[in-house]
Amino acid sequence: MNSQVEIKPEEALSPPSAEIVLACHQLRKLYKQGNNELEVLRGVELQVPKGERLAIVGASGSGKSTLLNLLGGLDTPTTGEVWVAGQNLATLNANERGWLRNSSLGFVYQFHHLLNEFTALENVAMPLLIGKQSVSDARAQAREMLEAVGLGQRLEHKPAQLSGGERQRVAIARALVARPACVLMDEPTGNLDRATAKEIHKLMDRLNQETGISFVIVTHDPDLAGALDRCLHLEDGQLVQGWQQGDGV
Repeated sequence: MNSQVEIKPEEALSPPSAEIVLACHQLRKLYKQGNNELEVLRGVELQVPKGERLAIVGASGSGKSTLLNLLGGLDTPTTGEVWVAGQNLATLNANERGWLRNSSLGFVYQFHHLLNEFTALENVAMPLLIGKQSVSDARAQAREMLEAVGLGQRLEHKPAQLSGGERQRVAIARALVARPACVLMDEPTGNLDRATAKEIHKLMDRLNQETGISFVIVTHDPDLAGALDRCLHLEDGQLVQGWQQGDGV
């Protein structure tokens, strides 16, 4: 395993090249608690190339979920830049950021966050309907994606009728259905048993190979982190390199 080396700010490009689907430069997040200030992120640098599978690991409370929310445009940095599909989020208004998230990013969380009153098919079609696709096209693409994750026989089942692993597969299908540039995942297998988690790992690997979509995965799961292309550690508010494929780990 390589000794950890801090990623230098000058390695970041602004704006990134077309092959970089997600990037941040000098990203800082500061929280104020009364008279106290807590700096969670301190000048984070990151570039995610097209098709890369990246793990981000770190101790609980180190700021991993905060970083993921900033990369996804769900929160605003104190200072710094986030680029998604070549666009600087800071230059967009709220509506434009929403459209960019819907078209270029997918999200999967530890808890699936499916809409309980809707079927699996309706849940997966939702991002396409928000993107103004026709109902027939959205349903057809949702059906295709659910079949791709092995749920072709569960299209009309609601979340309460599905197992934990099946619900997470629906969440993954929903994240991928719009063919985003990158999918952000926060502990996607954290609530699953080991056997189901391994099936989800295989599924994500296959979908990455078939679609070329990048994955950025926050995880405590060493098996998942070890199966990806690169692993970064969030330590003291900064990302430092752990290892990447070819390091012999």
